[in-house]
Amino acid sequence: MQGTRRLVLFAGLGLAAGLSPAPARAGSQIEEPLADAVRTALSAAVSRGAPPRPSFASTEERLAYLRWLGAMSQRLQKRKAEHLTRVEFLETLWYESRRAGLDPGLVLGLVEVESGFRKYAVSVAGARGYMQVMPFWMRTIGDGDVGRLFHLQTNLRFGCVILRHYLDRERGDLYLALGRYNGSRGRPEYPNAVFAARKRWEYKPG
Repeated sequence: MQGTRRLVLFAGLGLAAGLSPAPARAGSQIEEPLADAVRTALSAAVSRGAPPRPSFASTEERLAYLRWLGAMSQRLQKRKAEHLTRVEFLETLWYESRRAGLDPGLVLGLVEVESGFRKYAVSVAGARGYMQVMPFWMRTIGDGDVGRLFHLQTNLRFGCVILRHYLDRERGDLYLALGRYNGSRGRPEYPNAVFAARKRWEYKPG
């Protein structure tokens, strides 16, 4: 998608009472033909799995995760006031980011730019949910149930797997991968917006 697009809310949900939605750049990935091997690999990557259950090699790793979770929860409070909802979102985002080999701060920045952290956001191009996943992905590598893109883990899993796919296609070039994710490859506006948002979600242990 080019430029900033206004989002509408699915069935009137996703908007806190009394608050107006902030502008967001809705994703509009371009549907491209996929080799059978790539389609099979992506289908396997997004297949349903158990709810996120992070495991840690040491107590220190677990404590580092809990410190990250606490810091991000505090930053996200203005966007998601309800504690349990906020923690569930962050736990799932951390799990799916790490599962796809992505930095959780990058994914948080992308979610901020794409949907403004609105679960039921829908773009004028039809992209859905937190990471503004286009419905054709559900038909191409999912089970065809487009409504599932409003499910927290499904949306974050698809978004992370798609971004990982684009990053691999661009041989690790995050600038080009983000442009491809947004459908504006080669233009600076969207990658720069995500990079700026990513800085707001950087975590530096004290």
